Amino acid sequence: MSELNFSQSERRSFLGPLIIAIAVLGTGLAAVYLYLPRRAADLTITHIAILPTHTVFKNDSKLVGHKDESQDDLYVLATVRIDDRLHVPLFLSDITATLTTADDAVVTTSAIQNSDLDNLYITFPALKPLASAPLLRESTIQPGGHAEGMALLHFPVTEADWNNRKSATVTIGFYHQGQFTVTIPK
Repeated sequence: MSELNFSQSERRSFLGPLIIAIAVLGTGLAAVYLYLPRRAADLTITHIAILPTHTVFKNDSKLVGHKDESQDDLYVLATVRIDDRLHVPLFLSDITATLTTADDAVVTTSAIQNSDLDNLYITFPALKPLASAPLLRESTIQPGGHAEGMALLHFPVTEADWNNRKSATVTIGFYHQGQFTVTIPK
C-alpha cells in the first residue's frame, strides 16, 4: 500500500494582486472626483427690480353694494446668471419662482413668456425701462459657458407683502440635469 501524504501544495498569496487592484480603483475614483464637477450649474441673481401695480376696475352698475374692484400685482425682474460646470451642454426647460409671505402663504409662478413681454410693456410702460434681455426657455448653454438674462415674474401680492416676505426663490429647470434653485436676496 502507498503511504498517506497529508502535505498540501504551497498556496499562492493574493495580497499583492489585491493591493494593486485597490490602488488602481483608488486612482480611478480620485480622478473622477477631481475632474468631474460637483454641480451641473451655478445660479446667481445679479440684479433685482420690482414694479408694484394697483389696478382699479370701475363698475358702472347702479346697483347698491356693487363697488369698484381693485387688484394689487407685483412684477419682479430678476436677472439670473447660469454657469455650466459640465462638459456637456445644458438645455433650459423652465423658469419658475416661489414666494413665501410673512403669513406662510406660498405663491408659485412661472416666468412670463418672451412672446408676452411686448404686450405687458404696453400695458405697464414702467416695466420697459427696468427690463433687460430675457432668459429664454429652450436655450442651450455650451459646456463651460454661461447665460444671463431677465426672468420677469408676476406675483399677485402687494409691495408690503414682498418686502416682508420670508423667502423668495427662482428655480431653473434643465431637460437632463433636473432643477436648480437660487434665493432672491432681500
